[in-house]
Amino acid sequence: MNESHLLTRHRDIQAWVNDRSGRPAIARVRDRFGGVRSQLKLRFARTAEGQEDVQMSPCSWTAWLAELDRQQLALRVEPSGNCALVARQVMN
Repeated sequence: MNESHLLTRHRDIQAWVNDRSGRPAIARVRDRFGGVRSQLKLRFARTAEGQEDVQMSPCSWTAWLAELDRQQLALRVEPSGNCALVARQVMN
């Protein structure tokens, strides 16, 4: 089966990321008007040295999952192990 899956349940997302040695992080990103918004990230052990975003800050799962819900996002996971945060509306 080569389909991607959308994860929305907190325990499923956390288990999937933890199983791959991942950790939650949040980056503060400025928009073109100078406003700041939160951008969710996942940090994995396989990330090569020097490739990490310097604005990325580790955070708790509680904070990360609350922001995931606030932004109405889901985690799309691929059979290859890749993942991406997508809008929950994609599920319909």
